[in-house]
Amino acid sequence: MKNKSTEIIISDTQILERIFIIRGQKVMLDRDLAEMYEVETKVLIQSVKRNLKRFPDDFMFQLSREEWETLRSQIVTSKFEKRGGTQYLPYAFTEQGVAMLSSVLKSDRAIEVNIQIIRLFTKMKGFILEHKDLYLKLEQLEFKFTSHDRKMKTIFDYLNKLLQQEAKPRTVIEGFKKKK
Repeated sequence: MKNKSTEIIISDTQILERIFIIRGQKVMLDRDLAEMYEVETKVLIQSVKRNLKRFPDDFMFQLSREEWETLRSQIVTSKFEKRGGTQYLPYAFTEQGVAMLSSVLKSDRAIEVNIQIIRLFTKMKGFILEHKDLYLKLEQLEFKFTSHDRKMKTIFDYLNKLLQQEAKPRTVIEGFKKKK
């Protein structure tokens, strides 16, 4: 029989699929956490709001409309609708925010799921540290592509301006004759 503290409630894959990079931080959304904890999202948010001192900005933040729209375009989510859809902008929890959730959601399931999530975040950090050379090279590639994208945009903007300029008639210089 498995020890209850080592029992896997949710797979690492299921957790990884719910970790996003927003504002340069690895975060999980309130609705995904609520689903894993088997509570309603509004219950999770109410618990957090009753304990706001435990959730500074580096533990939790609310997404902007633009961030939410960008994220929605990457994942399948409901639309902002009056019925059935998300009626507010979601909250994102950093690793520290997820850890703090176990202190405000006192159910056994919340505690077990939090342990799994924190262990996965720790594995991710270990992987990055173990493969920091690869990670740095990827960052350099990302910087190069971003830089090249800006340069290419500048070139295309300049070409478009050149193409849009009207062809001006050339002025005839005195003393030269046009060939027939």
